[in-house]
Amino acid sequence: MTITLQKRTDQRIILQGTWEKFRLIQQAAADSPGVRLAYSDQTIEILMPGEDHEFFAHVIGYLLTTFFLEKGIVFKPTGAKTQEREGQASAQADQSYCIGEAKLIPDLSIEVIFTSGSSKLARYQALGVPEVWFWEDGVLALHRLRASGYEQVTNSELPGLDQLDIALLSRCILLAETDFSGAVQTFRQGI
Repeated sequence: MTITLQKRTDQRIILQGTWEKFRLIQQAAADSPGVRLAYSDQTIEILMPGEDHEFFAHVIGYLLTTFFLEKGIVFKPTGAKTQEREGQASAQADQSYCIGEAKLIPDLSIEVIFTSGSSKLARYQALGVPEVWFWEDGVLALHRLRASGYEQVTNSELPGLDQLDIALLSRCILLAETDFSGAVQTFRQGI
């Protein structure tokens, strides 16, 4: 017998519903590791990330942590912790960080996108996350919260991360797909 393993792909469910319905789904999913839930504008998203999704989220997190440590930047990685504004919005980023001291809402949320759908930026705007980065189709897109909403920017405006070479980070994320340790070495040399 031959067993073929395939890379698990993202599975995503979108439902319409109230905050109360979202809370019930949250309670029901409490013992389901790997399930990520989000809510905004009467839309509930249930995401079960696939292998590639988790791989890229880990790579981005590892490289950013390397950058913070190498540059002596005080930070707190908050991973996929639930970020919420009661009754308005809830999200679980793939990676998130507080720069300086810990905060209820992180300074940076990072999403790996393999499936399209609901507006993640609207969700993060309701939460008040200063910067949101998306990794999609091999491209890293940075968004900075302004008074009028998110604006796409080419460099981070967060303290310390404003020194990060985004092109180098993107190149190393792609390199990691075939050579993780080479990507880390290239990144360290570049910073």
